[in-house]
Amino acid sequence: MSLLLSRRRFIGVTAAAAGLGLMPLGHAARADAHLVTWHGHAMGAVATLQVHHHDRGIAERLVERSLAEVRRLEQVFSLYRPDSALVALNRQGILVAPPADLVTLLAECRRCWELTEGAFDPTVQALWTLYRDHFFRPDADPHGPSAPALRDALERVGFGQIAFDANRIALPRRGMGLTLNGIAQGYVTDRVVDILRAGGIGSSLVDMGEPRTMGSHPSGTPWRVGIADPDHPEQVDETIEAVDQAVATSGGYGFRFDPGGRFNHLLDPRTGASAHRYRSVTAIMPTAAAADALSTAFSLLPADVIVNALRKVGGEVRLVTADGERRTLTR
Repeated sequence: MSLLLSRRRFIGVTAAAAGLGLMPLGHAARADAHLVTWHGHAMGAVATLQVHHHDRGIAERLVERSLAEVRRLEQVFSLYRPDSALVALNRQGILVAPPADLVTLLAECRRCWELTEGAFDPTVQALWTLYRDHFFRPDADPHGPSAPALRDALERVGFGQIAFDANRIALPRRGMGLTLNGIAQGYVTDRVVDILRAGGIGSSLVDMGEPRTMGSHPSGTPWRVGIADPDHPEQVDETIEAVDQAVATSGGYGFRFDPGGRFNHLLDPRTGASAHRYRSVTAIMPTAAAADALSTAFSLLPADVIVNALRKVGGEVRLVTADGERRTLTR
């Protein structure tokens, strides 16, 4: 039976069920295969690795190698670790001799920023901080931050202002900061896929915050990935059959600053407003990093702009509009 995975997306504090169902390349599933399971956290998400292999030692080494890579990347991308490269950059405003993975991911951020006409923007951290601080106050105005406060935050948003190369990364304005929560989990998933492929695994579902399938399910059928119902996020609304694809879903239901849900985590870097165009956006892409970033950005864009982007990168997008209409967009 294919694995059915329901997805619920958060930014800031993320809770994601993650799993790896791994079989050795070229072998059918066997009842006597060893199962090595790890439960823990990765990039602020609840994560689980489950590795099936006829050789338990190989399975354990694959888990150890994957977790070592996750820990290494957390020291680069995490906003939760005070010793991470990203935290150092946000604190100092400059990072000399940055880790290669950070430069690589920022290059992918720039690609997604250009592709989405600025809708994907890691400098949105300034807006996140504004809304968080506002609504954490017991006397918070339910109408949101003041117009002057919003204008001030928007002055510290704009990925086009970021200068980066292999030698240094510089934030041009005081108080500017980066968050990679909208893409880093996908990048980490992609890196784990690379490790498993190098270890001879050809069939797997990898989810370190964003799910990506490797090949088909060991039974020979496509992997089945469940999309959460935006009105009842703990329930599966529909399933997608995926082979060698990554799937990421974004919706305003994921995290809300206020009880009424007027202000959610999908913040438009151009206006500072929250996204309400769609109830749910699911991006199906070749990599988890792309699916992660584009599901977020497409939540802010009209359908014709999304289609223009898909013409350049391929993939598929499934929408649930504000009035409940379901649409599938392709290039």
